Amino acid sequence: MLMTHAIQDVVVRDIDPVDTDEITAVLAAAMSDGPVARWLMPDASVRRACSPDYFTIYADHAVRFGEVYATVDPIDGRLSGVALWFPLTRMIPPPYDYDRRLKEVAGAAFDRVCELDAALDAHHPVVPHHYLAFLAVRPDRQNLGIGSSMLARHHARLDRAGLPAYLESNDPRNRELYLRHGYVSRPPIMLPDGPPVWPMWREPYR
Repeated sequence: MLMTHAIQDVVVRDIDPVDTDEITAVLAAAMSDGPVARWLMPDASVRRACSPDYFTIYADHAVRFGEVYATVDPIDGRLSGVALWFPLTRMIPPPYDYDRRLKEVAGAAFDRVCELDAALDAHHPVVPHHYLAFLAVRPDRQNLGIGSSMLARHHARLDRAGLPAYLESNDPRNRELYLRHGYVSRPPIMLPDGPPVWPMWREPYR
């Protein structure tokens, strides 16, 4: 099934099925050097080598149990942005074989990844909502409204359904983007010797 919706001259697609390699490539390109990624794996070469396999865990999970939005670059035909949402209005299992896959991928960073997971889980709301796990835009396509378009695409659905949204932001610039889209920032989660992570909540517009 392929649905398209034009917003701000960007075509946003809800694709099922989708090639997880394409999703992973965008996530790794956009997020491998973020504040939390650097905290997890300080060595840049190790981080960039491990990032694709790390993000594959979540891309596979989103394709099975979530909703994947993507934008396609009209010039090269590749994905330029992706958003991974999980509808937490029902029970969703954890990623398949998560602990084993995480140990294989994270290596020496495994303990820190577990610390991150525990910190995020402790602050995650328990009321029904949709969770934006990742929003990523290829570095060469940023600042073109792609992220805003993908947010608007899903927010319109949430507003019609009367459902809130939740995410965590670890980048001040992205935090400003989410504030502009109706999110309210909660007190930051402080990682041990690491960057702040801001939980953010959006009530539906009525």
